[in-house]
Amino acid sequence: MSAAARLRILLVRTSSLGDVVQAVPVLLALRRRFPEARIGWVVEEGYASMLAGHPALDELLVVALRRWGRAPLRSVHLAELGAFLERLAAFGADVALDLMGSHKGALIAALSQAGRRIGLSARCRRERESALWINEPVATDRAHAVDRYLALLAPLAAQPEEVTFGPEALFARDRPPLPEAVAAAGPYLFLHPGAAWGNKRLPPAVWAEAITEIARRRGFRPWIGAAPGEEDLAAEVAARAPGSAVVPARGLPALATLLRGAQLVVGGDTGPVHLAHALGTPVVAVMGPTDPERHGPYGAPEAAIAHRLPCSFCHRRMETPRPCLTAIPAAEIVARALALLPPAA
Repeated sequence: MSAAARLRILLVRTSSLGDVVQAVPVLLALRRRFPEARIGWVVEEGYASMLAGHPALDELLVVALRRWGRAPLRSVHLAELGAFLERLAAFGADVALDLMGSHKGALIAALSQAGRRIGLSARCRRERESALWINEPVATDRAHAVDRYLALLAPLAAQPEEVTFGPEALFARDRPPLPEAVAAAGPYLFLHPGAAWGNKRLPPAVWAEAITEIARRRGFRPWIGAAPGEEDLAAEVAARAPGSAVVPARGLPALATLLRGAQLVVGGDTGPVHLAHALGTPVVAVMGPTDPERHGPYGAPEAAIAHRLPCSFCHRRMETPRPCLTAIPAAEIVARALALLPPAA
């Protein structure tokens, strides 16, 4: 058996949705470079469905760090943690790639007992002190998150000539059909108005004006995604956008089906937009506090809308949108969307 065939590589990127999506090119590059290696991925349970059954992945090591953290001493949680640690040890990683740049990711890499623990160097990490857990630090000046992940492949001589997300392999085991109402309504655009930060959320009135005009110009039905906790936001947009309706995304596979089937997906700097881009659907990402050169749709600068102000790209969480976002008019979103879509038949 060759050394490459014996090689066991572990990817550590537990969350969040957009970050897990943007780490997929690393998996594909490793599989091309090491076709006989055994590759595993540590991922949070809420995102496991995206990778389950992926042909480039041999083992999915699922964690529930968020759930465990809410009640760390519960016996069932301690048992689940113990089972994960047993699986981690049994995987027997030779190489662990910390794609998180945090104590969480670096600690999991260390717990894997991999002889080679590759991660970004201290100056490039989100939590600098976590570099202590890494024994092969990589420095990079690359801007985009995807390129920063791919920089970690340099010690393995696995950097790809072409970057791809392999959309056909995502959600290999779980692809529910479109909701009947959506399928019956014909071509549609999908809006995801929510975001984790308040200052990433465009005001509902702006979204409503934009999707109404895009729908009018292209004959699409506007559907508005309602993630858990964002039902009121979605309902407010729908109330302002004639002809639109809210469609609950009941789980990540159902959301992926809606994103795959759309003619266009619009939203902010949020996981569903990055997922739609990875699935090959045209997207428009309206960005405020985050820099599109680092966090915009990868390889598609034309898909991001951002206004540069003296205080732009502060990367700070705030409760309400700021001028970097609120100064973007609906007309600009409409113009960008129409420019990205193929000509109307």
